Amino acid sequence: MGKGRVEAFSDGVMAVAITLLAFNLHAGVRSKVALATQIREQWPSFAAYVLSFCIIGVIWLNHHYLFQLTNRIDRRLMLVNLLLLLFVVTIPYVTATYADYALDTGADARTAVLLYGAVMEGMAISRFLIPLHILRAGLNHVPIPPGQARKLLWRYGFAPLIFPVTTALALLTSAPMMLVFHALVVAYYLGPGMRPIMSDPEEK
Repeated sequence: MGKGRVEAFSDGVMAVAITLLAFNLHAGVRSKVALATQIREQWPSFAAYVLSFCIIGVIWLNHHYLFQLTNRIDRRLMLVNLLLLLFVVTIPYVTATYADYALDTGADARTAVLLYGAVMEGMAISRFLIPLHILRAGLNHVPIPPGQARKLLWRYGFAPLIFPVTTALALLTSAPMMLVFHALVVAYYLGPGMRPIMSDPEEK
């Protein structure tokens, strides 16, 4: 299977997942509560939507960058890519669940935090496995010096280490704090974590 087909399929899945996020935003037209009040009371839904939108956006940007390192696809890379997509398509569900229970203080809120954190961890691990396999299997079509390879793996290995920490901190503080902690992770991957470690192979 060609790389282009895998990328097109992945782009389609991520596009659907990012679109489904908006389905969780709604207002009761026949409600006696004022629209402004409804929107204010639903702030966890809007905040979780923005956070998850940015997370899927970061995944898509990183996915594009990683697949520029290779022009060959083997079966294991396809399987790892499918594993990543498995977690991506669950993000709308855990986002909606988290938003529904974010303001609670009981066991349900903690369960929602754990569920969201588990999906983020699964996504982070599977995303890390993509560059790891590309480098180990020698699928990269441009030479990558050992120092740059270590930087690449550290960049994508950072998320699997930090997501359990953010989840634990949210459990120790409050469910809404998960938005803050995960927003910091997203800020890293949209900022320093987005800087190219090496020049874009397509520019050569």
